[in-house]
Amino acid sequence: MTYDGPENADQARLLRLLRDDGPRSRVELGDAAGLTRARLVAELDRLIALRLVETAGPAASRGGRRSSLLRIAGGVRFAGITIGPREIDVAITDGELSVLARHREPVDVRLGPEPTIARTLELLGKIRANLGLGRLTGVGVGLPAPVAFREGAPISPPALPGWHGYGVRDAVAAELGCPVLVDNDANAMALGEQHAGTGRAFDDFLYVKLGTAIGCGLVLGGTLHRGATSGAGGIAHLRLDEEGPTCACGETGCLEAYSSDEALVREALAAVDAGRSAALAVGLAETGALTVADVGRAAVVGDAAAQALVREAARRLGRVLVGLVNFVNPGIVIIGGAPVGLGPTMLAEIRSVVYRRSPPLATGSLPIVLSDLGDTAGVVGAARLVSDGVYAAP
Repeated sequence: MTYDGPENADQARLLRLLRDDGPRSRVELGDAAGLTRARLVAELDRLIALRLVETAGPAASRGGRRSSLLRIAGGVRFAGITIGPREIDVAITDGELSVLARHREPVDVRLGPEPTIARTLELLGKIRANLGLGRLTGVGVGLPAPVAFREGAPISPPALPGWHGYGVRDAVAAELGCPVLVDNDANAMALGEQHAGTGRAFDDFLYVKLGTAIGCGLVLGGTLHRGATSGAGGIAHLRLDEEGPTCACGETGCLEAYSSDEALVREALAAVDAGRSAALAVGLAETGALTVADVGRAAVVGDAAAQALVREAARRLGRVLVGLVNFVNPGIVIIGGAPVGLGPTMLAEIRSVVYRRSPPLATGSLPIVLSDLGDTAGVVGAARLVSDGVYAAP
């Protein structure tokens, strides 16, 4: 079975309504889409013929003859993929972007794009086989890197050495034979928040992604904002201090060099060397290495040095957000990817800096919150990314 996309703008609007809000009656769809009854009936009948929409049981009675609910067809299946510096995350969703199956496993992206993509497709194939699924409707991919969106390729990505210019979109599409879209992972996560998270209630918001690579997705006027060359939201390498630590990009004093997971581990090792942290010293002695999870555990049990370095990393991030909040004036700021146990501490520091250093007009009613989707935002957002393409008017 093959899947066509919508044939016109009205069909595209109806598909997006069903994706975003779930099954609806014909009357509800007509009201939401602003279509006449004749036009609505014609377009829905065509979407059913295209096997993009199907009936889903009786709708609630509004008086008179009872109508049926309509929903995205059960054969519509999207894949959402995020490739991180250390992990592949692969999921398959239905047409409303509910996750049906998901698998994650460690990866070493330094091996290069070909083996990483090959393993990703292998995992996707196993999930499809388990679901008895044939051809996919579309695949979305999020990468921890600047991405040239039109080309579907990462550009000079510090977190993905050896991937510059590699055609991820074309490589995946050639293997799967379906539409594929590739974007920066922070953009994908922002789309996930817009579809199923706190961002759903806001037309203008910032999604800040922490972790090994730091990024920011901007949703403005209800639409993801990529900028003229797909570079919007690239906050990781904003310079905070010319004399600061060396960043993975080769420059010094970048935000990522202060506030990433690697930066927290670097400062934790320095605290151990200086004799400032007994808890971190014990962790290092036991395993011979420290991770950001070790820093989180030490901070949670009250280790003063661990708490101090976490607060400093959050304050640096807060300084960057002051500029973004005052320039963009979002309705909410959502923080995702905070290390386990460190979210509340980092959030408190970020709020303190942003609220203290911003004028009341920008922050008087601005919530700054932790993501409630966690690591699901990436795969849902990647599926949302490609569904936006599939459900777009021709």
